[in-house]
Amino acid sequence: MTQLDFSKLNLQDALDLAVLIEKEAEERYHWFVDLLGERYSGDAADFFGMMARNEQRHGEELAARRRALFGDAPARVTADMIEDVEAPDSGKPRPNMSPRHAMEVAMESEIKAYEFFDKALPGIKDSSVRKLFEELRDEEVEHQNLLKEQMKKYPDTMSPDVDPDDVDTPAM
Repeated sequence: MTQLDFSKLNLQDALDLAVLIEKEAEERYHWFVDLLGERYSGDAADFFGMMARNEQRHGEELAARRRALFGDAPARVTADMIEDVEAPDSGKPRPNMSPRHAMEVAMESEIKAYEFFDKALPGIKDSSVRKLFEELRDEEVEHQNLLKEQMKKYPDTMSPDVDPDDVDTPAM
């Protein structure tokens, strides 16, 4: 992985970086959906699908902003310069994970993204890049707050999400 020097980022680079971060998270959430398989509306895979759509929408908004400012200028920032900035940890999905567990995984990702943007700020020299990173960092707080509200609707359990009739009980 190529190391990013935040002090050398210009606004175009920063937007390209932000688009890549959103794309990586979107792809990881889609992978989780495929891995878990959707069992019913509102299950963990359904939640991860919603997160993928949110990441895609945010990435498209950032890409449109980038195109409006810089047209088709070639990107200098590439996917090999990032890894798991906002994408959830690939080892997190579990068979029959509960929707609440899925939300906890998403929360970890939103916190991780916040920390990425926040830690990058001291090294940023360009004021427009600084402003963008502050905006992106603050959006991660908004995402965390939305997840907290969503979590209130679900039981506070990390127990597997299974139908009791599907669990084999040992013979006595």
